[in-house]
Amino acid sequence: MNKVILFANTDWYLYNFRLSLAYRLRDMGHEVVLISPPGEYGPRLRELGFRWHAVPMIRRSLNPLRELNLVLWLARLFREERAALVHGFTIKSAVYGSLGAKLAGVPARVNSVAGLGYVFTSRDLKARMLRPVVRRVLRLALDGDGCALILQNPDDVQMFKTARLVDESAIHLIKGSGVNCSRFKARPADAPLSREPLRALLAARMLWDKGIAEFIDAARALKREGRSIRFILAGMPDAGNPASIERATIEGWVAEGLVEWRGHVSDMPALLAETDVMVLPSYREGLPKSLIEAAACALPLITTDAPGCREVVSVNGEDGLIVPVRDAVALANALRLLDDDRALARKLGLAARDKALREFDEAIVIDRTLGVYQTLAPAHQAAPSSVGIAR
Repeated sequence: MNKVILFANTDWYLYNFRLSLAYRLRDMGHEVVLISPPGEYGPRLRELGFRWHAVPMIRRSLNPLRELNLVLWLARLFREERAALVHGFTIKSAVYGSLGAKLAGVPARVNSVAGLGYVFTSRDLKARMLRPVVRRVLRLALDGDGCALILQNPDDVQMFKTARLVDESAIHLIKGSGVNCSRFKARPADAPLSREPLRALLAARMLWDKGIAEFIDAARALKREGRSIRFILAGMPDAGNPASIERATIEGWVAEGLVEWRGHVSDMPALLAETDVMVLPSYREGLPKSLIEAAACALPLITTDAPGCREVVSVNGEDGLIVPVRDAVALANALRLLDDDRALARKLGLAARDKALREFDEAIVIDRTLGVYQTLAPAHQAAPSSVGIAR
């Protein structure tokens, strides 16, 4: 039996994005260890029968000594666990996990970078200053024998190739973490068109770079016109991210009558069943799961012409509506169009579901991820039908 360690920057991510991968690995006979900073989902992972370790990682820390100690802590853990493969998700977990795995002599290291995060999307001086340093660290951590890099969109693939951060042969394109499309139900195709107020949902972490300011500006403009569109936010601020929006700011929008705020939502299928259009005016993504979940429900999508987003909505007017990044006027125009033309909204939603079933179902994504594991399996490892890392 091989031991696989999955490492993410939050236990919430492991629970919501990689649980199906963990189940598949366990069903194949592998021992699975999940690690992340502490949180409320760690105990839930244990209740499901997985081993979970709390990692002493502070996501916003830039203290060199603390970060070095974290890498050494990870190396000790990987050595004690005798891990066969370590898979890190998001930049910090990928970099530190890979460095720790190198020190521990782990034979296979897989790193999934789902978007390039604050350092590469923000215009802040701090972010711009960090970019050259981050690029050098990425090259050190993510390159070398026994290492594979999974990216979620072609823009990120091109960026890594242009920057020569890793050998091109180590790069694999897998679109997202996948969605269990059977959990997300489409409304019957012959259901009558509703003339109730359009319900527009933005479901994401409450970060400025998700385009939430543009969503609010569009709400303000359309309400000023007398439109009855309901603007709904779902998600929480993320204190570990410099782009996080203050709770007081969100509550101010609610008090102004611009939006409804649902906070954290654990039952996304139920929320999407009460939604008419999904909006994500993000500045950059890996591959946004909220859009795919909405697509699986046959909801029309409005998103930006941004990396990651354009993988879900690729043809404007066919599988969704595309607006420019940071353009609240265009976003308002797209919402106005769907408010006035409910038949178009339905058509776009059905096309989005067809695409989700073809490209983004989690079974497809997991199969491809296991295929990457197989490329790193030593030649002497047991056959897939036995205990080796299998497709």
